[in-house]
Amino acid sequence: MVRILRSPEVTQAQEAGRPVVALESTIITHGMPFPQNVETARQVEQDIRDAGAVPATIAVMHGTLHIGLTDAQLDRLAQAQDVAKLSRADMAACLATGGTGATTVAATMIAARLAGIGVFATGGIGGVHRGAEDSFDISADLRELSETPVTVVAAGAKAILDIPKTLEVLETNGVPVIAVGQDEVPAFWSRASGLAAPLRLDDPAQIAAAHRMRAAMGLPGGQLVVNPVPQADEIPQAEITPIIARALEEAARQGILGKAVTPFLLQRIFELTEGRSLATNIALVRNNARLAARIAQHLGKAD
Repeated sequence: MVRILRSPEVTQAQEAGRPVVALESTIITHGMPFPQNVETARQVEQDIRDAGAVPATIAVMHGTLHIGLTDAQLDRLAQAQDVAKLSRADMAACLATGGTGATTVAATMIAARLAGIGVFATGGIGGVHRGAEDSFDISADLRELSETPVTVVAAGAKAILDIPKTLEVLETNGVPVIAVGQDEVPAFWSRASGLAAPLRLDDPAQIAAAHRMRAAMGLPGGQLVVNPVPQADEIPQAEITPIIARALEEAARQGILGKAVTPFLLQRIFELTEGRSLATNIALVRNNARLAARIAQHLGKAD
């Protein structure tokens, strides 16, 4: 049996029928150093409250699945050492053995479904890695989107990935990719990708209605809502593309492979942009949280 513990704030919200938005926890444990990690987490949670919903940061702590963290728990997680990074493959083992782990996109979707939460805000999803035709390195996030009925709000796939192949896999698996406010898919740090969005819905009420319609039709899986970073905060594609290329070249030259690739690339891009990539990441997460809160407000409403 899964031990699930909701925070008092989440418990009260769900009992009252108020909208709730799930948040992942790897951005806290693996995304940035203390105390910036906990400061950012609290800022994102407050953005959701200010937009009319209740945040539920999700993590596994000592074998219990926490849906929403208190301030004290958030502080402990932000300073914890050797926290596992959980996805679909290892989440159950962490829970069964009493472990502590931070949830990725896939694991957060699973937890949100278990807790009855329909909307999840994150920064960017995982996807098809460059060179996947040789490495077969494809994120579990894509399969999760095809199986778990949660609407995920992100700024697209992380720009270090192969975005065209990521879109192809999503299409093959029947995942709706819905752009907001523009006709092309954003590219995480950049608003532009040069790739046309399969769908566009600018109204949060329509996005919520599409979520409900999928359930009414018995369709498995969720929706990916791709929300561009605010223009004032973006790093334009022409500027970030050569920086990504340089970081990829350095990773290949140093023989960095597998799970070590993504953290290496993100760190090098942070260094090469003199911190701008992290500032943009924080801005887009906050932007996604605000949109997710507006979608969540409409999920329980009848058409």
